[in-house]
Amino acid sequence: QVQVVESGGGLVQAGDSLRLSCTASGRYTMAWFRQAPGKEREFVAAIIRNGMNPRYADSVKGRFTLSRINRVNTAYLQMNNLRPEDTALYYCAASNGWASSAAAGDYAYWGRGTQVTVSS
Repeated sequence: QVQVVESGGGLVQAGDSLRLSCTASGRYTMAWFRQAPGKEREFVAAIIRNGMNPRYADSVKGRFTLSRINRVNTAYLQMNNLRPEDTALYYCAASNGWASSAAAGDYAYWGRGTQVTVSS
């Protein structure tokens, strides 16, 4: 059974930084999605197995950086210059696919989420 576990959320002020971690029980394409109250889940970033060319949503480009360390099957989402609109429950997802898809349906394995709250 594939396990995906997130950590690193918290309450911060606008302009602060946070780093989220996601560990999977194997090597997969990994992605982050987020869901704010009353809104649909949206794509944040994705990274393929070799760590090359991470893909980002336009809303986070230049502020968020996704990387991974395959030795420990962990992906890291470094979030800088956080904004109140980044407040959401952040989910990590894993896929057996080879592309850094932005579609939630392409990811078979999901974590339970970690809350990020950014105050103004």
